[in-house]
Amino acid sequence: MATATRTRKATIRIVVLRAPGTNCDEETGYAFERQGAQIQHLHVNALLKKPTVLGRAHGLILPGGFSYGDDLGAGTVLGTTLRHKLRDSVLKMVDRGGIVLGICNGFQILVKTGLLPGFGEEQSVALASNVQNRYEDRWVTLRADATNVFFKEGDIIRCPIAHAEGRFLVADNGVKKQLESNGQIALRYVTVDGESPAPYPFNPNGSTDDIAGITDPTGRILGLMPHPERNQFPWQDTRFHAGTAPRTPEGLLPFKNAMSHLKKTFG
Repeated sequence: MATATRTRKATIRIVVLRAPGTNCDEETGYAFERQGAQIQHLHVNALLKKPTVLGRAHGLILPGGFSYGDDLGAGTVLGTTLRHKLRDSVLKMVDRGGIVLGICNGFQILVKTGLLPGFGEEQSVALASNVQNRYEDRWVTLRADATNVFFKEGDIIRCPIAHAEGRFLVADNGVKKQLESNGQIALRYVTVDGESPAPYPFNPNGSTDDIAGITDPTGRILGLMPHPERNQFPWQDTRFHAGTAPRTPEGLLPFKNAMSHLKKTFG
C-alpha cells in the first residue's frame, strides 16, 4: 500500500534590523510573524559581523525609530553603514526574489543607501523636515497608486504617521517623471474620501505630489513614512469605538501581500 507523502513548506525567514534608537522593531516583526514568517531580530553590529545571514534570508526589515539619534540627519549613520558594507548583500537577496521594507526611519535609511529609488549611486530623492517645521503625529489615509508585492493599485489604508523629517522631495522633475513612468510611486496621501490632491493635514508634511512611499524598479523594495504596523489590531484604529473600523485591520495589508509573494517565490 502506497504511503502519502507530505510536502514540507519552506520557512520564510525575515531579518528585522535594529540599531541604537530603533523603537518599532518588535511591532513590525510581529506583523510578519502573524503571517507565518520566522523572525530574526538582529543588531546591525551582529549583521556586519555575519553578513552571510542575508544569504539565507528572504526579507530585510528596517523599522521606525531614531537610529543613532538621527544626530547627523534622519537615517544618515545607519544608511551610510549599509551603503558601504551591506548594500551588495541586500541586492543579491532582492535579486533572488526577496523583499526589503523600510518604515519611517527605515525609509530614510533606504534613501541614504541608494536602494531607493534605485536609479544609481547619486541620491536623487530626499526626506526633509516637515513643511510645518514640527513633529507630526496623526492618522492619515493612503492610496496605492501602483501594483507591487506590497499593494495593489487602488488599495486604501489608514495608519498613523509620527515623524519630523518626512517631506518627500525629488532632485528635479525628471526624477518624478521616472518614478511615475516606472510605477514606483507606491503610496500617496489622500483625503479621507480617497481623493487627491491632499492639503494639510491629509498630507501631513508637504511631500511632493502627496507621495508617502516609493519602491525600487523591481517593486520588491518599499519605503514609506506612515506606520502600518501600528494598525494591526482592530482596537488600534481610530474608528474602532465608533464601530466603523474594518474587521481586518488595514495596516496588515502590506505584510500579508509581501508574505504571499514570498511563499509563492520560495515555498
